[in-house]
Amino acid sequence: MKVVLVDAGGTNIGSVRYALQRLGTDAELTSDAARIRAASHVILPGVGAAAPGMRMLREAGLVDVLRELKQPVLGVCLGMQLLCDRSEESDTECLGVIPAMVRRFVDMPGLRVPHMGWNTLEVTTAHRLTAGLRQGDAAYFVHSFAVPTGDYTLAASEHGEAFSAVVASGNFMGMQFHPERSAGVGAQLLRNFLSL
Repeated sequence: MKVVLVDAGGTNIGSVRYALQRLGTDAELTSDAARIRAASHVILPGVGAAAPGMRMLREAGLVDVLRELKQPVLGVCLGMQLLCDRSEESDTECLGVIPAMVRRFVDMPGLRVPHMGWNTLEVTTAHRLTAGLRQGDAAYFVHSFAVPTGDYTLAASEHGEAFSAVVASGNFMGMQFHPERSAGVGAQLLRNFLSL
């Protein structure tokens, strides 16, 4: 198994790498297209905003590389949002491998944005990525934009309205929460991804 972390400037790269090391996997951090294509598993981490994230992928020449991958690909936090068609955040065109539009949480009285902290998960679709995940398990979120629920949703959460916490479309998957900060639940889902 050869796991790579796409170096797109995400500030959570170190913590994701450490979470994988705890599972016995040493992931290489790279922006080299050949190394990414040769990997058995590709993880796109990210923290920050959609437009700078996509700009970094474009400048590294990785947009088409990522779109054409056939092996399991996992987007984490912003990385998951970048897998979608577009983001309302600066009206950003994203990778377009998950058929969804990323939207900002709607302002509501008493609703804090960004959504930050632990929240429960509702499994909506059986999938190898979410094997062992139980209804009501909790994960740690930090985000102001979210992916609405749809056919691609494997698990949902709620913050004013339901949103996708885990998604999949073909070989492309994503987790809106931070698995590296989500204790046993995060470790289980990363382990599941590595087993694909």
